[in-house]
Amino acid sequence: MKTGFLIDMDGVIYRGSELIPGADQFIDVLIRQDIPFLFLTNNSQRTRRDVQTKLHRMGIFVEESHIFTCAMATARFLAKLKPNGTAYIIGEGGLLQAMHQNGFSIVDHSPDFVVVGEGRTITLNALESAVDMILGGAKLIATNLDPSCPTKNGTRPGCGATVAYLEAVTGRKAFSVGKPSPIMMRAARKELKLATSQTVMVGDTMETDILGGVQMGYRTVLTLSGGTNKEDLGQFAYGPDVIVDSIAELCDVSEFVQSSLPIGNREDDTVTNFAAWAAANA
Repeated sequence: MKTGFLIDMDGVIYRGSELIPGADQFIDVLIRQDIPFLFLTNNSQRTRRDVQTKLHRMGIFVEESHIFTCAMATARFLAKLKPNGTAYIIGEGGLLQAMHQNGFSIVDHSPDFVVVGEGRTITLNALESAVDMILGGAKLIATNLDPSCPTKNGTRPGCGATVAYLEAVTGRKAFSVGKPSPIMMRAARKELKLATSQTVMVGDTMETDILGGVQMGYRTVLTLSGGTNKEDLGQFAYGPDVIVDSIAELCDVSEFVQSSLPIGNREDDTVTNFAAWAAANA
């Protein structure tokens, strides 16, 4: 059965600026064997090209089309909700570009949405402006709810921390589009033209990667090279289908799919070609 991969990045492919051993070999196999895959990241700071350049410098030579960010998922979702809408942005280049590419105008008063992503230059003035806009009727949107982000020097506040501030002040709850939201998980699968049973989520974080995959009915692979230890698994009421020490264990992709992964549940599949489905069920 055809199989494709959705792959988290930080903690799976690299840690900070260090490539995780075997990651380049795994991606090379996917490319050579024409196995569909996407990198999924909850980091909205970088554009697709920025992420591609970082990977190239690590020796992983992929196309921009192999990268799918929470900023892209957010912008596409909002464009369907409010075509040619307006937004006040708390975030950086990746989010700004995604919003512009999907027809949004960036404004500093009376927006349709206040959209929050990662940022290293967030000011109290920006937060105060966002509060006024939310109380004035703008909808609060989060690219993701990760409370923190790992850095080479430790940990810094993430998008979720900024959103929590705005929620506490305004009393409004944010709507999040990034992992584990079904919106991003489903959009990524559709990008690859895969059925649910054909999709495998590979990640290092239970609360985002694995939870998102489980909720969507994808097969899931947890790598222990990032933010989760085996001892942590008892805290969760759900779990991955497969646990590996690192992505290096997936380099023989065909053997891994046939021997280690459970068979995808086709009864749970989503229609991928509606015209063909309608004709078959007329």
